[in-house]
Amino acid sequence: MFMHIGEIAETIPVVTPETKCDEVYQLFKTHPNLEGLAIAGEDGRPSLIMRALFFQKIGTRYGYPVYMDRPVKLIMNAQPLVVEYMEQITEVSIQAMNRTEGELYDLVLITLEGSLFGAVSIRRLLLTVADVRAEMGIFMNPLTGLPGNRIIDEWLYQFIQLEQFSVLYIDLDYFKSYNDSYGFKKGDQLIQATAGLLRKYFAATPKAFLGHIGGDDFIAILDHHDFKPVCEEAIADFEQMKRDFYTPEDLHNNHVFGEGRSGQNHLIPLVSMSIAVVTSRRQKYTSVDHIVTEATRIKKVCKSVPGSVCVADQEDIVTPAD
Repeated sequence: MFMHIGEIAETIPVVTPETKCDEVYQLFKTHPNLEGLAIAGEDGRPSLIMRALFFQKIGTRYGYPVYMDRPVKLIMNAQPLVVEYMEQITEVSIQAMNRTEGELYDLVLITLEGSLFGAVSIRRLLLTVADVRAEMGIFMNPLTGLPGNRIIDEWLYQFIQLEQFSVLYIDLDYFKSYNDSYGFKKGDQLIQATAGLLRKYFAATPKAFLGHIGGDDFIAILDHHDFKPVCEEAIADFEQMKRDFYTPEDLHNNHVFGEGRSGQNHLIPLVSMSIAVVTSRRQKYTSVDHIVTEATRIKKVCKSVPGSVCVADQEDIVTPAD
């Protein structure tokens, strides 16, 4: 499911900035399918000369006599898109499509540990992205359109390799009672609205991930430890949003009358949001199972605190909604 851009890279000829344009011309002439050449940089960052740009430059009235005996550095693109081997293909496709119109179809250069590894054409990149997204679609949650458990596990594995990460297990307390009181259709709508709210805070953040474990359980993964502000905002937004899913009477009473876990009817609190946070701040996690075990412990602390809360790590920091 996950693919790194380096996996689809192909070798590319490399010349020096001082290589004469006549030599570059001969390379393009000898290899008619060659889209571009990489140009070795003194600082380790490669430059690029695309076939189309090269022939555009020398094809003008005075271009041939002006450039052919001069170095290619005069017409090369010194700031092409260069990405590391391990970057995700989908992320690279976004970067590529955000380039200027003149560079939109330029090759993407790939480096590995600081050295040029190869290049990827836009055609190959987009075809691969289409295949990846088609495969991912099979594993998306049908209710919310968010990635499901197969993709979640892969993202968790990727993130625990990082030095810093925060895994946020998000669920709705008393959701079953809401379903019992208002029906499954309204319950589905509440789940979808919650997913939309979480997207705003997590899915649109660079190098973050949001998934739907199932039912009223979600997961967000961040590549840092600054989770508290976004959790507080998400909880505050949820508390406001949930008002649209209750009758004025239930909102006024601040509870619904329904069946509890004991099977007896009694007053049940309104739905609230719990966020159990596992981070790498004080402990190193070597497996996804290790994270799940710690999250389960923290979730029990969340459930012991009334209302919407965020609890993190060994400190059991509780952040109630304002």
